[in-house]
Amino acid sequence: MAHPQDMALARQARMVALVMVGTVVLWMGAQYLGGKMGWDIRFVFLFDLAAMAAFFWTLVVTYRIWRKRQSK
Repeated sequence: MAHPQDMALARQARMVALVMVGTVVLWMGAQYLGGKMGWDIRFVFLFDLAAMAAFFWTLVVTYRIWRKRQSK
């Protein structure tokens, strides 16, 4: 039987994976729509910044998960 801390880390890792996949899908969709609909570059750049923020968040959470696993 797994420890509760291991289960919590697994949930966090799944959440990180879902955020990464969702970010890529939404970012690619925004890039495609922006090109097809002729959006102003500043609006498309806003999606780039949002994607970078999401990826930074996943990097931080992944690092925290790694550190918690190392401290066992």
